[in-house]
Amino acid sequence: MTFPWAKRYQPKHPLMRWLDERLPIPRFVFGATGAGYPVPRNLNYFWNFGVLNGAALALQIVTGIVLAMHYTATTATAFASVEHIMRDVNFGWFIRYAHMNGASLFFVSIYIHMFRGLYYGSYKAPREMVWMLGLVILLLLMATAFLGYVLPWGQMSFWGAKVITGLFGAIPLVGEPIQTWLLGGYAPDQATLNRFFALHYLLPFVIAGVAILHVWAIHIPGSNNPLGIDVRSPQDTVPFHPYYTAKDGFSVGVALTLFSVLLFFYPNALGHPDNYVPANPLSTPAHIVPEWYFWPFYAILRAFTVDFILPAKLWGVLAMFSSILLLFFLPWLDTSRVRSGNYRPLFRKFYWFGLVPCVLVLGYCGGAPAEEPWVMISQAATIYYFAHFLIILPLIAKFEKPLDLPNSITASVLGHR
Repeated sequence: MTFPWAKRYQPKHPLMRWLDERLPIPRFVFGATGAGYPVPRNLNYFWNFGVLNGAALALQIVTGIVLAMHYTATTATAFASVEHIMRDVNFGWFIRYAHMNGASLFFVSIYIHMFRGLYYGSYKAPREMVWMLGLVILLLLMATAFLGYVLPWGQMSFWGAKVITGLFGAIPLVGEPIQTWLLGGYAPDQATLNRFFALHYLLPFVIAGVAILHVWAIHIPGSNNPLGIDVRSPQDTVPFHPYYTAKDGFSVGVALTLFSVLLFFYPNALGHPDNYVPANPLSTPAHIVPEWYFWPFYAILRAFTVDFILPAKLWGVLAMFSSILLLFFLPWLDTSRVRSGNYRPLFRKFYWFGLVPCVLVLGYCGGAPAEEPWVMISQAATIYYFAHFLIILPLIAKFEKPLDLPNSITASVLGHR
């Protein structure tokens, strides 16, 4: 298929011509994000969160490198070094708050990006690899965020590390050796802080590498679109630049404006006050809770309270990890030939009135104390979460009657069927 608007990369500056002949990075960037890359012309603003993910990752890497220049990974000085960054380093408070709240920006963006993919069927063929690489990014991001939360060595950092690594101890036979290997001992200590700092510094660059593979995988079949139909003619597309670079730029500008409000006026709103107290192994916090972006998974973990064949703790660990791992099989669990939820009336109802409220309820229960009625509510939400993907979604695909799809993207944009 030829695109009449497509332009061939032709560098004008002698230096760029010399570079392009020997190392064609400019040509690669132009083909991936420039006027040479065709994009469906009907993408809405939900497609802008992919670029926002990249901006959030860049923010975390840059601020993280600066913070690493002043942080000391020892149990005696880690907490004090964070205070030193906040009080004595030029603009250290700004860099630290940007990094701390940047993690929340990244998770908000990636969660919306995922729910967009779930609604519009972006996990369906031929984009299965795009979806699975996105899930790998999510898992790496969760690991990076957990490791980073331990580094300030406050009360919640210490006890969070103890509780989360203790989950591995529930695995029969190999659990305790794995836990000891992760901590570098039998409790969070100097060895724990050393290896957590090293891994926290390394993993963002691994995420960047997987993100490149993610974008590369998108370019093979092309981007999905709100209609969920394939590009059928050159008129169905527009060049990525300038149309979507301008749209992405506007969205990133709005997101960073809202982020700035959080950063300058409510920098500690998403943090836990106990983490501003130095770690004390002899004083357990009244309510140990992870960061907000882990709350849904924490609720699933705590939903299991009865031993049945296996210990309840082990059931919770298996369910928590399975809640993400089952998403890798989503392309084969949902067998409907229609991608977009806009043309699947039954799927749309279960999505908006089932899955989305379920995840929100799990998130609220994960941040609530481990007592009734929150435990019972999290148990009901956990049952629905797994039932939605393993039972409801396959049944919907089998019995649902989808609406008629438009003839083409162009026809839909112009208001014709």
